[in-house]
Amino acid sequence: MDLWQPDTGETLLARTPIAFATGAAAPVSGMRWFRDTHRDDIQNELEGWPEGPTYMARSAGGSTARTLLRGAVLGTGLAIKAFLSMHGGNIAGTPTANAGTDTPGDPADEVHDFPVLWAAPRTIARTLPWQLDPDRSRAHRYRTHAVITDRRLAIVGFDYIKGAEDFICDDLLWEISRSSLQAVELRNFKHGKDTRIVFSDGSWCRLSSPTSAGRERLTRYLIEPLDFIPLQELTSAQRTTAETFAAAQAADAQPPLVKRNPCGCFRIEVVAPSMTVATFGHPGLNTTMDASGKELTPMEHHPQDFLT
Repeated sequence: MDLWQPDTGETLLARTPIAFATGAAAPVSGMRWFRDTHRDDIQNELEGWPEGPTYMARSAGGSTARTLLRGAVLGTGLAIKAFLSMHGGNIAGTPTANAGTDTPGDPADEVHDFPVLWAAPRTIARTLPWQLDPDRSRAHRYRTHAVITDRRLAIVGFDYIKGAEDFICDDLLWEISRSSLQAVELRNFKHGKDTRIVFSDGSWCRLSSPTSAGRERLTRYLIEPLDFIPLQELTSAQRTTAETFAAAQAADAQPPLVKRNPCGCFRIEVVAPSMTVATFGHPGLNTTMDASGKELTPMEHHPQDFLT
């Protein structure tokens, strides 16, 4: 394992798999586009990018016909749900297992079009690496991970060998200072695993994580303030709990990162680079303690302890 590591004095916060997102609404299902601010396709203008596929959104009429035909086989209820979904509709009361929703937050960019890069000439988003595109990077044999530190967002890539989860030899593909990030926005349409990152010049990208937990690791420390509590400012009992939890992890575990939750409890996070795996990145090692320093059981958590 040859992992990319931050500089001395820089704190590693999270690592998770990412790629450019993929459309889910029927007109754009399985597709993605790279756009300028006039909605023109710019993929052939991106420096160093190999050639990729050219997509064309399906017409509403054609998509509707296919959806209804499929519904004749699957059943009327499923056909109606797919039809409404294609048009950006929602079905009230439909249960969801995660943050996903059938209501698009932005139909222009999620139903009628699906840009994953929105970039005027000479803007930051145009510098992103082509390896993020599953259509170009041999998705079954290559992986891209986001690495978040207290100073930057980096993207690394490596060849993937199925079954060899700890065989990682990173190449640093791209990096940017946190000061160049303007906003990090959760995008929940359909799967609840997408994130839009807006850069300081107004350009943006839409990325997808393979799991909701992966998106949480990507976004938590890009959205939340990095107001970690120095260990010396904890009570003796709190510090003992934090350090004991860290010591129970891998030998290369970093000092624990402690934050106060809105309810008054404390989240303890530990990063141990050696626990990184190719498919899921770093697992996110964390626990919660109360103000007295007592580590909480799952049944003792408050709802606020789970907020990202």
